Amino acid sequence: MQNKDGMNYAPQGKPNPVVGKGEFAFAAIALDHGHIYGMCNGLIEAGADLVAVYDPDPAKVEAFVKKFPQAKAAASEAEILNDPSIKLVAGAAVPSERCALGLRVMDHGKDYFTDKTPLTTLEQLEQAKAKVKETGRKYMVYYSERLHVESAVFAGQLIEQGAIGRVVQVIGFGPHRLNAPSRPGWFFEFEKYGGILCDIGSHQIEQFLYFTGAKDARVVSSKVANYNNKDYPELEDFGDATLIADNGATNYFRVDWLTPDGLGTWGDGRMTILGTEGYIEIRKYIDVARDPQGDHLYLVNKEVEQHYSLRGQVGYPFFGQLILDCINRTENAMTQEHAFKAVELCVKAQMQAERVE
Repeated sequence: MQNKDGMNYAPQGKPNPVVGKGEFAFAAIALDHGHIYGMCNGLIEAGADLVAVYDPDPAKVEAFVKKFPQAKAAASEAEILNDPSIKLVAGAAVPSERCALGLRVMDHGKDYFTDKTPLTTLEQLEQAKAKVKETGRKYMVYYSERLHVESAVFAGQLIEQGAIGRVVQVIGFGPHRLNAPSRPGWFFEFEKYGGILCDIGSHQIEQFLYFTGAKDARVVSSKVANYNNKDYPELEDFGDATLIADNGATNYFRVDWLTPDGLGTWGDGRMTILGTEGYIEIRKYIDVARDPQGDHLYLVNKEVEQHYSLRGQVGYPFFGQLILDCINRTENAMTQEHAFKAVELCVKAQMQAERVE
């Protein structure tokens, strides 16, 4: 799937329902980011019923219902929150408002599934942790660059099988196309989007923790810059960071809004995962000048050097696992600790980042 910008990246997979019709109803609230479409696609393919949607902007609701006609346009947020049949609320609010929405959702006895970054400050993180503890509800996060990318899913399976031994380093590149005229105003306001390391950097840190099996890490260094978009003084179009995990694994990642127009998709997302017995390279969205289709994975270990073309081959198990976790109160899709640790580290990386020009 080729897109001009990642804001409208909404992968579609094969239906793989884990529940029957009518068993798990969910709703969408806050349509500020196009990722809401990918979030809903994933849940629907796993068997969930999208029954309602609310956003204060009628145009956003109209476009959403056109894509998902099964969703009833609610008259208010309260209409959804007060409906006991709705078990989970998916939301893609302005990043700085995602935590407040989550608190309201959990206060009404529902689980919450938010776009990344799930919040923008450490104060919000403490509020979210407290509300999870108080209510027993989930505050799950759509870290799409792993959860909705088949090559990344397959990399996790290979690592679990021991294909490259102990993972000792993850290097990630998350370039994005800015496509500024299509972006909403909040996208360029620092207080609202939280900074580049907090926003798209959250994908990278989540993957580092997941692929290394780390429970914690520390940010050794981080940098941000606005190299090429001086018309938007609060935008950061470049960021990078180095981390060391509690198990000794290391991470370097770079994120940017500098993807050139000549690339056939919105970003050449890549990752190299080094193990003691081999390595994996993932080319997520394109194999430049060779194959416009993404989801390429290269594996080298003691036995093989192998290329896998994985588009349509692996699926997206997270969404079915999330539904079953909500029903059974388990943590197979993602632990709450992991979801929160990833955002804690991206906020800390953002807070301590050196500004360069």
